[in-house]
Amino acid sequence: MHNVPIFPKHIVKELGEIGAFGPSLPAEYGCGGLDEISYGIIMQELERCDSGIRSTASMQSSLVMYPIYKYGSEEQRKKYLPKLAKGELFGCFGLTEPNHGSNPAGMETRFEDKGDHYLLNGAKMWISNALADIAVVWAKNENGKIKGLMVERGMEGFSTPTTHGKWSLRASCTGELVFNNVRVPKENLLPNVEGIKGPLGCLSTARYGIAWGAIGAALDCYDTALRYAKERIQFGKPIGQFQLQQKKLAEMITEITKAQLLVWRLGVLKNEGKATPGQISMAKRNSCEIALDVAREARQMLGGMGITGEYPVMRHLMNLETVITYEGTHDIHLLITGHDVTGLDAFK
Repeated sequence: MHNVPIFPKHIVKELGEIGAFGPSLPAEYGCGGLDEISYGIIMQELERCDSGIRSTASMQSSLVMYPIYKYGSEEQRKKYLPKLAKGELFGCFGLTEPNHGSNPAGMETRFEDKGDHYLLNGAKMWISNALADIAVVWAKNENGKIKGLMVERGMEGFSTPTTHGKWSLRASCTGELVFNNVRVPKENLLPNVEGIKGPLGCLSTARYGIAWGAIGAALDCYDTALRYAKERIQFGKPIGQFQLQQKKLAEMITEITKAQLLVWRLGVLKNEGKATPGQISMAKRNSCEIALDVAREARQMLGGMGITGEYPVMRHLMNLETVITYEGTHDIHLLITGHDVTGLDAFK
């Protein structure tokens, strides 16, 4: 069976038009200049539509525009950020490798200083927005130090094979980034960061957006189940009148409300510059868990109709299986929280 996901590329410019790219970055670079809670609400509403659409926006915002803003030179900010904000440029983030997922510090992608340029070799995989015009790629130099490089489409030796066979996040373009002796101009190096803290800082920003986004998928599943429960008649009355169905709906909205309060408080802390990576991990993990639980309960309430494309629940359910895994797996976030509360590192 052929299973070729289709990425709706036209949404890139449309997301730029509504201000969904870099909404919390400064307006002087053509971005929104909004606060972090506003960014979170945008991510929530996009994922209420589809996790893949939100993934497109949060990848561009948190993993492409943020590192250029945070770690780039003023020239790089002015060159790239306004076009990325408008959707005129499409970006991706190269960290995960075939042999290194949860342990990105073990990356094998390397670059060498060749005098007037860098020579990049290696490969990244499971890359959202892989059809991008520009990739922020993390690689090790000759001394084993991790640095960020901006690799542009059209550079000789740079290719982006598409990942096929996906049953989840089908509205997102996923692929590999392959570097075969790619000559990268020296001005494309991000000058203001070195080490694993660079990509991990980006991931914290992305995870914050996911913590809000996953709640959007939960909200759509809850709303679908609620409306269905009022319309579906069995035994002479709406199924929403039965106690077990009301229990499901009551638990769904309770968990959604708790998750929203968690990300709202996290947003307040982020606005104040106080949010920690551990707090962000807790929120990301919680939102993904409650969203999957809500989606599964909603699927049950819809019965057989829940597996059809007439309703969005099964699509959300499949998408959330990706969301709970990427940007740090469910187990990894549990260990980050464990480290946060005990001070003992389970990764060593």
